Amino acid sequence: MENQTTVSEFILLGLSSDPQMQIFLFLLFLVIYLLTLVGNVMIMLVIRADPHLHTPMHFFLFHLSFADICYSSVTVPNMLMNFRAKQKTISVDGCIAQMFFFFLLAGTEIFILSAMAYDRYAAICDPLHYVQTMSKAICVQLVIGAWTMAFLGATINTVFVLKLHFCGPNQISHFSCELPLLLQLSCTEILINQVLLLTSTVILGLSSFLLTLISYVHIISTILRIRSVEGRRKAFSTCSSHLIVVSLLYLTALFQYIKPSSVSSVVLDEIFSIQYSVLTPMLNPIIYSLKNKEVKRALGKMGKFKFLK
Repeated sequence: MENQTTVSEFILLGLSSDPQMQIFLFLLFLVIYLLTLVGNVMIMLVIRADPHLHTPMHFFLFHLSFADICYSSVTVPNMLMNFRAKQKTISVDGCIAQMFFFFLLAGTEIFILSAMAYDRYAAICDPLHYVQTMSKAICVQLVIGAWTMAFLGATINTVFVLKLHFCGPNQISHFSCELPLLLQLSCTEILINQVLLLTSTVILGLSSFLLTLISYVHIISTILRIRSVEGRRKAFSTCSSHLIVVSLLYLTALFQYIKPSSVSSVVLDEIFSIQYSVLTPMLNPIIYSLKNKEVKRALGKMGKFKFLK
């Protein structure tokens, strides 16, 4: 270890080294990021402003939008700067900090999605006790629990990453610092880190997924017992969009973090990362809220968004 040089910064190779392609990608991801900010801020403002939207479902949407803004801001601004920079570097501490917040916000998002699934379960399967089941206190506890569980997972992994030694190479074939990629660059033993990563992913990711899955098993079972076709359609329409986004997020994120190294591919990793860290925060306000009649009505009342009617 004495003859090894400690790496002080990493080079993010990004999505392309072609200057023309980098200009195109800069403009593309700038538009995506601006849409993410505008869409999620708009949803937060309208939910806060309209008393009719002070419901458990919209309470979770508010916090999901906040998490999406933070989630996207962890990676996209730095990616945009690197598209225009000659030296695409990030300090080791900055890289670890980015990894921590990425882990924190991704974990928070999946638990908020689970809370939203539970909310749909309570509304469809036990509507008579919905007000008591999804009281304001319980909703607040679910959101606090989401942040707490994600914080614990991010902290445990980060503490052990700080113990690693990086001595080269220092190139990351990606546009951001993600834990599996950092582990590949370590000059010290990473078995404990790999076990922690797998364990935390299984405990946090799969537990959240199972909570969502169980909720939807009950929801679908209840919907199938509804005699009216219109009734079934209306009930399913309240959760179909959520189910689609949850499936995309879980499948890509979980595969990225638990797949064996033998199936690793730079292009595949980047596609999956763009899906769950860049596109999902942009799509969430569209899928969850802009198709929601109550939200569109509230936007119409604001006067500036009447084209959504």
